[in-house]
Amino acid sequence: MHIKDKDTIKKEIISLLPHQPGVYRFYDSTGKIIYVGKAKDLKNRVSSYFVSEDRLNAKTRALVGKIADVKYTVVENEQDAFLLENNLIKKNQPRYNILLKDSKTYPWICIKNEPFPRVFITRTLNRDGSLYFGPYSSAMYAHGLTDLFLSLFRLRTCSLKLTQEDIARGKFKECLNFHIGKCDAPCIGKISEEDYLENIEAIKSILKGNASQMIRLFKQKMNEASSRLDFETAQAFKERMQLLTTHYNKSLIVQPTLANLDVFSIVFTDSIKKADKKGSAFGNYFRVVNGCITRVLSLELKTQGDLSGELPQESTGTASADQAETGRREILTHFMLSVYNILSDAGEKPCREVIVPFMPEEGILSSEHNIHVPQKGDKLSLMELCTKNAREFMLQALKQEALKNPEEKKNLGVEMLKRDLHLKEYPVHIECFDNSNIQGTNPVASCVVFRNGKPSKKDYRKFNIKTVVGANDFASIYEVVFRRYSRLMEEAPEDLPQLVVVDGGRGQLDFAYQALKDLGLEKTMPIIGIAKRLEELIRPGDPNPLFLDKNSPSLKTIMQLRDEAHRFGITFHRSLRSKHQTHSELSEIKGIGQATEQKLLQHFKSVARIKKASEEDLATVIGKAAAKKVRSYFNGIPLQEEA
Repeated sequence: MHIKDKDTIKKEIISLLPHQPGVYRFYDSTGKIIYVGKAKDLKNRVSSYFVSEDRLNAKTRALVGKIADVKYTVVENEQDAFLLENNLIKKNQPRYNILLKDSKTYPWICIKNEPFPRVFITRTLNRDGSLYFGPYSSAMYAHGLTDLFLSLFRLRTCSLKLTQEDIARGKFKECLNFHIGKCDAPCIGKISEEDYLENIEAIKSILKGNASQMIRLFKQKMNEASSRLDFETAQAFKERMQLLTTHYNKSLIVQPTLANLDVFSIVFTDSIKKADKKGSAFGNYFRVVNGCITRVLSLELKTQGDLSGELPQESTGTASADQAETGRREILTHFMLSVYNILSDAGEKPCREVIVPFMPEEGILSSEHNIHVPQKGDKLSLMELCTKNAREFMLQALKQEALKNPEEKKNLGVEMLKRDLHLKEYPVHIECFDNSNIQGTNPVASCVVFRNGKPSKKDYRKFNIKTVVGANDFASIYEVVFRRYSRLMEEAPEDLPQLVVVDGGRGQLDFAYQALKDLGLEKTMPIIGIAKRLEELIRPGDPNPLFLDKNSPSLKTIMQLRDEAHRFGITFHRSLRSKHQTHSELSEIKGIGQATEQKLLQHFKSVARIKKASEEDLATVIGKAAAKKVRSYFNGIPLQEEA
C-alpha cells in the first residue's frame, strides 16, 4: 500500500474528515489494521492523535508512529459507532486494541420462550425461540429498561419451571418479591397466564418502539407530582419517561433479522472534463455476518463516460439514456467483481444474498445467489447507510484531488452545487443579496460575487434603498435585484450569473424572483433562498424546502456566500449610520465644511464635547470666524449678515 507520512495524513485525510459519528481504522505499512476506534465526531477524535508527542502517552506515541493510513466509516449515531467498533475489533484483532478490550459482547434484553416468560439481560443469544431486543451499547441503560419493566408489570424473576399442572397442585410457594409487591406470583396462581402474557405483549410493544402512550402517561404523572411540589416523585417519572423516549433505536450495525448478506452501493461524479479522465465512481461495500457488519471496503473506479447521478435515471426512450444506464450497470458490475477478487484472496466467498442499489449485469454470480434491490425495511436502511459512506468517500477523494490540483480542478462546492441543485451548467459565477437596516434607518443592501467558488471583491456592490420607505425587506430585495440586473443587461449581458442566492425566506425569494420575471430572466437565471433557522434552501414554486447535508460542499459554499453578503452589508450600514450620527449636526452649520468638521472631531472626539467647548477653545482649532459660527449655532444665536 502507499505509505503516508504524518504530515500527509494530517493534510490529505484528517483535514477532510467529517464532523459526524463513526468508526476509524489505523493501518500500518503492510496494510494491516492496527487500531479500531469509535468517535462521536470523527474529525475531532482522529485529530487528537496527531498532536505534539509530549501530549501523548507512551502507548499512543508507539501507535501513532506505526500509522501509515487512516480510513473511516460513517454511522447514524454514537451507539452504532460503539457496536461497529466492537464487531471490527472482534474480527480483526488489532494489536493496539487487544490490550484495551476484552472479549465481551454487548447486552441484549431477552424475553424467554417459556410459560410465564421472564425478561432479563443477557450477552449470549440462544436459538431456542426466545426474543432478543438490542444490542445496547450501555449495559446501564439496558438494566434501567428491565428494572422499569419489572416495576411496571411485576414480572417474575425466578427460574422455576412453571406449568399449569404444578401450579394447580400447589407445588410452589410464594417468595419475598410477592410480599413486598414486586411480583404477581404466577407460581401460586395469583395471576392467570393470559393476563401475564398481556403484560409481556405490552413490553414487546415498548421494545419495538410503540411507547408513546406510556410516555404520555408518565408525563402526566410527572406534571401532577410537580404541581403538588412533590419533586422527588416528579423526577422518578421524568427518568422513566426519558428511558422510554430514548429506548432502543434499532441498530443497523447489529441486526439479527438481516442474517448473512453482502451490500454494495455506488455513487458517480459529474464529468471532470479532462482529457485523461472522464469521471469517477465511488463504491462502498458491507459484509454482514450473523446480523453484524464485519467488513467495510471502499474503492474508487475510473469511468470512461460521463456518468452523473447516484442511481440510474428513469428511461426517457432516448439512446443516450439507455447508454447511461448500461454504463452504470457496467461500473457496478466491475466494482462487485473487484470486491469479490479481494475477498477471494482472503479466502472469503460471496454471501448467498446480495443487495444492490440497481441491478448489475447478468451472470455476475451463479444462480444460487439472490441479487436484488431492497424496497423497504432494514435492508433498505442498510443500503442507505452504505450509500452514505460511498458519498463520504467520494467527497474526501474529490477534496484530496482539489488540494493537489487547485488550478486544474473545479472548486468542489461549485461542482456539487450543479448536481445538488440540478443546474444546467456549473455555477461558476454566483451572486448573493442581503438587506441591512436597523429599525428602518439607513436601509441598504449588498451584493457579493463569487467566481469559481471564491469571493471576487472587486465585483461587490452596495445599494442605498431609494424607492422603499421604512423597513420593508420584501420591497427592498425587489428593488436591488431589479436595479442590479437591469443595469447588467445593458452594460454586460454576457456576465449574468449562473446562480442567484437571496438571504431570507419565502417572502424575500418570491419578490426577488418577481424582479427576475419582470426582466425576463426567470428561465435563464436560477435563484434560491437560504433560511437561517435550519439552513434550508427554498426554490421558487416548490413548497418543500431542500435540505442538504450539513457537511456538504454545496451547503458550505452557499452559507459562505450568505455570511459574506451579511458581513459586507452590515459594514456598509454601520459606516452610513456612523457618518449620519457624527456628522449630521455639524454639517447643518452654514459655513462649516467637511474639513472643518474633521478637525473638530479629531480634536474634541465627539459632537457632545464640541457643544460644551468655549469659543476660545474652538478658535484654537478652527480659527475665530469658524468658532463664532459653531458657538452661535449651538447657542441658538443667529449670526448677523455682513453688510
